[in-house]
Amino acid sequence: MKAVLRPSSRQTSRHPVDQLLPPGKLAVYGAQHVLAFYAGAVIVPILLASAIGLSTEQLIHLINADLFTCGIASIIQSVGFWKVGVRLPLLQGVTFTAVSPMIAIGLAAGGGTDGLLVIYGAVLVAGLATFFIAPFFSKLIRFFPPVVTGSVITIIGLALLPVAAGDAVGGAGPDAAPTSGKNMAYALGTLALIVLIQRVFKGFMATIAVLIGLVAGTLVAWAFGDAHFGAVGDAAWAGVTTPFYFGWPKFSVAAIISMVVVMLITAVETTGDVFATGEIVEKRIGREDIARALRADGLATTIGGVFNSFPYTCFAENVGLVRLTRVRSRWVVATAGAIMIVIGLLPKAGAIVAGVPHPVLGGAALAMFATVAVVGFQTLTKVDFHDHRNVVIVATSVGLAMYVTAQPQVAQAVPDWAEIIFGSGITLGSLTAIFLNILFHHVGKNFGPAVAGQPGDTVRLDQVNKMTREEFVETFGGLFQGPRWAVERAWDMRPYADTHALRRSFQEALFSGSRDEQRDLIQAYPQLGSQFVADGLSGEASLRDQSDKGLTFLGDPERDQLAAITSEYEQRFGFPLVISVRDAESYDRIVEQGRERLGNCENQEHAAALLEIAKIAGYRFDDFVSDANPIHSARTRWSSNR
Repeated sequence: MKAVLRPSSRQTSRHPVDQLLPPGKLAVYGAQHVLAFYAGAVIVPILLASAIGLSTEQLIHLINADLFTCGIASIIQSVGFWKVGVRLPLLQGVTFTAVSPMIAIGLAAGGGTDGLLVIYGAVLVAGLATFFIAPFFSKLIRFFPPVVTGSVITIIGLALLPVAAGDAVGGAGPDAAPTSGKNMAYALGTLALIVLIQRVFKGFMATIAVLIGLVAGTLVAWAFGDAHFGAVGDAAWAGVTTPFYFGWPKFSVAAIISMVVVMLITAVETTGDVFATGEIVEKRIGREDIARALRADGLATTIGGVFNSFPYTCFAENVGLVRLTRVRSRWVVATAGAIMIVIGLLPKAGAIVAGVPHPVLGGAALAMFATVAVVGFQTLTKVDFHDHRNVVIVATSVGLAMYVTAQPQVAQAVPDWAEIIFGSGITLGSLTAIFLNILFHHVGKNFGPAVAGQPGDTVRLDQVNKMTREEFVETFGGLFQGPRWAVERAWDMRPYADTHALRRSFQEALFSGSRDEQRDLIQAYPQLGSQFVADGLSGEASLRDQSDKGLTFLGDPERDQLAAITSEYEQRFGFPLVISVRDAESYDRIVEQGRERLGNCENQEHAAALLEIAKIAGYRFDDFVSDANPIHSARTRWSSNR
């Protein structure tokens, strides 16, 4: 029996990221990643070849080389070795940030193969530079708090949605289908099928919803004559990519500097993708994880320069797929990498995958890219928005990102050196979030958000951290009735990083008290609906609490009913009935809850009273913050009531 249990115990203790799934599931999930990734993977060589004047034969080789190297890069990132690879389900692809600079480098070198060789020289050096600066860049992780990572992740998701929308209406480029109602039907039909499968099925079927949607959408389009696989017959069975196929690389200082800048910007995007994936798979991301991911980017980019490909980064498209399917194993991405290597060596296989119509791919991408934005929203819930500086950081960075995403011609109005920044909403928004975070939180005096007081006489977090015990108790003593021991112990937990930490200190102090201390605190709370509270004799805080559901102006029948319940409760347990009135739906629910709790044991009610006191203190803390930030609070209330 013991021999049977040991493997099971080891398996359950392994993080889902590291779990090795059965071969069949690995193949299916890996294929799903490849299909979702394919269009984004090949668009860079297509755009580059068209811009610098490469032949069709050269373009085919670039696509095969790109897929082959994507596979190698994805295996390096997901499997990892030594200090290379973050070992998360992150699939690698050619960064879009490099498109404009590579085109500029290629054209400046005369275009064609000559331009391509200068590009590869810059890619090789930039890859090596990224590899060696990775540990130094990772030390900047303190400049990536949730306000930055949440903004970057949200921007990535939102900025990719127009790409999905472009595919949904027929795609881009000379081979794109015209915009039509049929294209819209393919896109929305694929999206609807994915949603339906997610709603109806569970388990394995739900996790391959995107794959089913892509296959079904392609089959329907093929039946109507809108999916074409003629290229399969023309494609060769085998196509091996060889190092330096186009010739030995050439090196230009200006091109190298430009590409190093691209990789630094890409490092910011990679950092955002790593944090996003960490959120999705519930794995904490540290400085060494960022360094490992960036080393993998650098190594993959160097390999790309050798095998006729381009700079690599984590692909946000597949981050969305991980979130949507909830399949967290990194070995799925490793399998996808192996599939891409095979496709890169078998042009016919690549031609089959390339037959997926743009509208079908766009319909699936709408779901995947939007889920990346949702991860950003979830990360932003950790941000202290009582601090107005964080509101400015998020609003400005997202606003600028959407500005250049919606109006891409803006890049044409800036100097050439700035096009690399203004040519991408992800780049501009990410750099803006980082810069504003440094400006607001790391430059000059940091007073922190207002947490108490009135306009003109507010108490800010920086001041709270410097308060004496007496000053702290005087400021926050009203969070609890009666004894002040919980507030005194909260003072011992200074300094507070933000208002969330300050709030948590009161909760931790409350539950750290002895049973006798907690009992004395419970005894201090007034009876629900008593005239004593209505007359304001138990304090302004209690009056505000109980007036929320009208307990301070009850009619005689209701007051008598509530008094009977609270009296019976106190006789039974020896302490008053404590309920967080603001949490209750109505007066009737308060009465019903009081009657239900009469049937509990004393220990359970002691714990229940503490939980209710913690809730009451939380509301009172919110009142403190709202009083100190009346404009922000009014705007928040107005927005939530719209």
